[in-house]
Formats: sequence, structure tokens, C-alpha cells
Amino acid sequence: MEAGEAITESRGNAHKLEVVAASLQRGGRAGGIGAVRPVLRDVSFSVRSGEAFGIIGPSGAGKTTLLRLLNGLETPDRGSVLVDGEDVARMDVLDLRRRVGMVFQSPALFPGTVGSNVCYSLAIRGIPDDERECRGLACLGRVGLWDEFWDRSASELSQGEQQRVAIARALVNEPEVLLMDEPTSALDPTSASRILSVVRSLNRDVGVTIVFVTHLMHQAREVCDRALVLVGGRSVEEGHVPGLFEDPRSELTRRFIAGELDAGSGTPGGGPDCGRADCGPAGEGGA
Repeated sequence: MEAGEAITESRGNAHKLEVVAASLQRGGRAGGIGAVRPVLRDVSFSVRSGEAFGIIGPSGAGKTTLLRLLNGLETPDRGSVLVDGEDVARMDVLDLRRRVGMVFQSPALFPGTVGSNVCYSLAIRGIPDDERECRGLACLGRVGLWDEFWDRSASELSQGEQQRVAIARALVNEPEVLLMDEPTSALDPTSASRILSVVRSLNRDVGVTIVFVTHLMHQAREVCDRALVLVGGRSVEEGHVPGLFEDPRSELTRRFIAGELDAGSGTPGGGPDCGRADCGPAGEGGA
């Protein structure tokens, strides 16, 4: 396998990732102080190998929390998360993080050079210098940053360049799946467009399975094959893109697309902990 390319041996599997009835709540401190707040409620979906899958919804819907379940950064209170049929809760953490990489909203680069950032995990694992550099340069090329960036200080880069370095840093472990949490949220339109181009190339040309969180419809249309709509911590609809946006079945999906759902609450006048019927699928005639 070429350095920086995804592991694709498991492409024949029907499901690369599966989330089965996952629920998570916060609050309820010791002594009974603080209200328990549901963040995710019985969420289920699957992602096929080689697919670009979107998790979309208003701010505060639980999208980032759901993404963090997929590589063990958070653990559901109920339900399960599977990678190639194996329960994440039983997997070796280092192996899981190599197979399922993550790119956060903020690049959070370390002090030092671009090369040292990209190859940080390889250095920790004791990979020889020559191999580290070869793999690191290949990954920089994948994100449109070339050899001349290698010795530059990471702090001198633009925000868009830093985010591309963060993507290269995730790619250097040759992940099968790349989780992306609104990676363009802090970028100008030109830089955001470059990131989306990188994401499309990684998925379509290299074969990396992508799970892409966004609240922007045009980004989901541009990147995703299918998407899950999350509102108030619940899955309200799942379908192919762009059909999901052109002919939504769920009233909450339609209202989200129309910009009628409150940011930070996921539903009008209520958050993920809202007990009203209209805070989830129950308000649409389903439980």
C-alpha cells in the first residue's frame, strides 16, 4: 500500500460502522444535584465501507457527541458502536484510533514544524525517520501542501493550511475511516472550499470512508452520499443526498432545511432534554 493511502481491504463489508440504539445523558452529579439531560436518544445508523456519510442538524443537536462515540472518545450509556462488526468498547484504544481517525473543528497543532506535527503519532510508535518522512510527505501532498511546507513552523500557517496539516496528521496512520467535525467552521469561503475538495478526493480517489458533521446544507450536498438528520439528540431521518433535501419525509427535516429550528436547541423552544412531543420523532407520529 502506498504511504498515506487508506486501508481498503474491508471494502466488501456491507457496514464499516454501525451505531445501534445509542443513548447518552449528562448531568446528575453526586448527591442528586443537577438535572440529568439526555444528549442522544436511541440513535441507530450504519455507514458503508467507502461511503461519505453526513451527520447534519442544527447546533446543539448532539452531532459532535455522536461523532465522538465512533472512535471511543465518548461511551454510550446504552446501545453499542461497531467497527467492522467489533464493539468499540472491547477494542484496543490505540488500534481503534489508528483505524478511525478524527479531524476536529480546530486544528490544535503542536508547537514545532509541519513535519513534526504530521508525523507525531509515527514518532511515538517508533517508526524509523526515513519511513516517517516518506509517509508524512505523501500525506501532505494528499491535502495540497507540498514538500516546501515540511520544515515550516506550524504557527506561521494560515488557518486553512493548519486545518489541512491536521487532516494530513490524521491520514498518516492510514485510517480506514476519517471522522470530520465541522472542519471548515473557522475558515473563510476560499479555504473552506479547499478543505471540501480534499475531503471529496480522499473519499472518491483514495477510498477513505468519511463521516462528515456539518450544519451547512451545501457542504452536505457537495461531500456526502447519504446523511442522517439529528434533531434534539434523535435521528429524525436518513437518506441519500440530494434526495433527502429535495423531498424530506420528516417535518423536522423540512423545518431544519428551511432554517426554522432554533440554533442551540435543535427544536423550537426545546433542547435535547426537552420532554415535549415535538422534540423528536414522537412529535411526527413516531417514537
